[in-house]
Amino acid sequence: MIPSLPRPVWLRAATAAYLAAFLAFLFLPLIIVAVFAFNDAPYPAPPWRGFTLDWFSGNAPLDRTGLFGDADLLRSIWTSCTVAFWVTLLSVLIGTCNAFLIERSRFFGKQALSILMLAPLVIPGVILGISILALASRIADFADDVLGLEWDFLRPGLPLVVLGQFSYIATIATLTISARLKRFDRTLEEAAANLGATKPAVFRTILLPYLRPALLGSAAMSFLMSFADFNTTLILVGADAPLTVMMYGRMREGASPVLNAVSLFLMLASAVLALTFMGGGQARAKGTTSPR
Repeated sequence: MIPSLPRPVWLRAATAAYLAAFLAFLFLPLIIVAVFAFNDAPYPAPPWRGFTLDWFSGNAPLDRTGLFGDADLLRSIWTSCTVAFWVTLLSVLIGTCNAFLIERSRFFGKQALSILMLAPLVIPGVILGISILALASRIADFADDVLGLEWDFLRPGLPLVVLGQFSYIATIATLTISARLKRFDRTLEEAAANLGATKPAVFRTILLPYLRPALLGSAAMSFLMSFADFNTTLILVGADAPLTVMMYGRMREGASPVLNAVSLFLMLASAVLALTFMGGGQARAKGTTSPR
């Protein structure tokens, strides 16, 4: 449909109703969680009992432990941040290498490798976690029985969680960086080489500034996806539970408004992180395309 042509009233009304319903489906649950994080009631649901900050700061006389006084929750948030940091670092590094391998190299089986690389994205997280756990346990048992080595990093725990999340998040980083690299004008590299620039200098001064928006975007996506992962993490986690597993255990014991406070805190933190990366990426993209 051509946007400049007039549309009937019923079509405009239907479009507006669809858009309103879609936005309500996306944001209404988040708004409810945010509002009831300040509800003065011992349960995270209606009716409204008044405004309070107890679920953030705590209230000893009422025996309420707030988010910032809950050592277990704060520890789980730190654990999730630690896991997300390593997953992001590995995903961006390996994703960049994969992007150059796919876009710049020619070798037998390249097409098959590109297709197989997408497999972790279509495998359910639970199946992926079970597969990684089974393989890692077999390798650890073999090292223990045959070689006499204790490879504890292959047992359930944070290193295995990092490995499990990295196995599919790296694919997303690869696709993001590859899409940016594919649009790069290689004559710029040839011109720099003709002027005497070395390959490391070309990469540092031309390629890296051009890829920086994709690197920042893939880093933001990797961090947020790792932080929010549950299925794979639940299978591979050990004693140190990340936030998603901790919240799942708390929900099974009984819902508390503290979980609403945690959700609101994470929504705000994720929004700030995403906007920061997006703003930095857009600024860098304008800087690399603007004339000098």
